Amino acid sequence: MKMPFSDNTFDAVYAIEATCHAPDALGCYKEIYRVLKPGQCFAAYEWCMTDAFDPNNQEHQKIKAEIEIGDGLPDIRLTTQCLEALKQAGFEVIWEKDLAVGSPLPWYMPLDKSHFSLSSFRLTAVGRFITKNMVKALEFVGLAPKGSQRVQAFLEKAAEGLVDGGKKEIFTPMYFFLARKPNSDSQ
Repeated sequence: MKMPFSDNTFDAVYAIEATCHAPDALGCYKEIYRVLKPGQCFAAYEWCMTDAFDPNNQEHQKIKAEIEIGDGLPDIRLTTQCLEALKQAGFEVIWEKDLAVGSPLPWYMPLDKSHFSLSSFRLTAVGRFITKNMVKALEFVGLAPKGSQRVQAFLEKAAEGLVDGGKKEIFTPMYFFLARKPNSDSQ
């Protein structure tokens, strides 16, 4: 939000699942705009709520809250809010797309405990059960710090929120955009 760099310093800027943690998208994008050289690009991969998200739907609100709490996010923005903030910051949007749409495999599949995979065994129902009890035992004997069970529980809720958000298509971790800072502020 306040980078220690001069104006027009960087040839390019990218963010991967980072600017979604900023408390204010417009302020964040304005700061990126400030340090980016004219005519150069900013690309990002964001976590966002999709247009299918209904703020009046209690289940949608619960899923959103699970993701926010478990992943350390402020109010998760809609893809359209990110797009609007980019434009208000002065960027020209070259391309944007939710890359989860039309993907041959669901992005949330590795987190889905109903999906069994040896490569992601720890994320299956059995793997999560073992992890939960291992954390409990390690905390009990003092090898894991006090509060480890609580952290494990809210991370578990976050994973469930991510899967539910993906299945209901109200959340995407794959919103990509490419934007350019105009050559001059008058463009």
